Amino acid sequence: MTPLPARAELAGLASHETHEPWPRGISRHATMRISDVLAALEPEFGGISHSKLRFLEEQGLIHPVRTPAGYRQYSPADVERLRFVLTEQRDSYLPLKVIKERLAAMDAGEPAPGPSPRLAGGTAVAGDGSRRVWTTASVAEATGADPAFVDDLVQAGLLHPAPGGRLDAGAPDVVKLAAQLAEHGIEPRHLRPLRASAERQVALVDQLVAPRRRQQTPSAQAQAASLASEVGELLARLHSTWLRRGVDDLA
Repeated sequence: MTPLPARAELAGLASHETHEPWPRGISRHATMRISDVLAALEPEFGGISHSKLRFLEEQGLIHPVRTPAGYRQYSPADVERLRFVLTEQRDSYLPLKVIKERLAAMDAGEPAPGPSPRLAGGTAVAGDGSRRVWTTASVAEATGADPAFVDDLVQAGLLHPAPGGRLDAGAPDVVKLAAQLAEHGIEPRHLRPLRASAERQVALVDQLVAPRRRQQTPSAQAQAASLASEVGELLARLHSTWLRRGVDDLA
């Protein structure tokens, strides 16, 4: 009869069965400087900064390697973790605590939500339209909307192209939703009050985080960005609750 393995042997076996941290299959060889990371992320996250990266490091979301001289170096896997964190903040308005819990679950082997990760500076492993650089023409093509309709949204102030005509990642959603409303006779000009209401809410968030933003420490700057995302989500949920309640009363 084969003897049962000793407890120490079992512990050793278990240690070899731990999951590779997410994202799996992407290099963890740290050769990227902080400027390289910012260059890789800036096309998707225009507000990314040195202070933001350092704050996320302080929160335990990334763990760059330190050179003997004390400089931070990042791997392609670090960039993907950063991309996940920044996307969850921007698109889902999740607080960092929740994002950190999601990363821990993914590190433990749970599947990652959303599209597959891509190599830093390369193309997506799986098709991911949210990574594109959007213009009025590309949004019209991707959504199937008439380019003239997208131009109407711009003229109505519902889309705000940046210099060079670039639109933010939410532009396709705005176009799709506005097109569906147009089928019910709600034209872009009718949506201006909604946009104005959203901008007033942004101004309210701005007042809240301004004291932190005025502090010049990297940590305070990054905390301001995180707080803005969290409060913005709470305001959006409150607005949605009131809207649903009002519509229910109509019925």
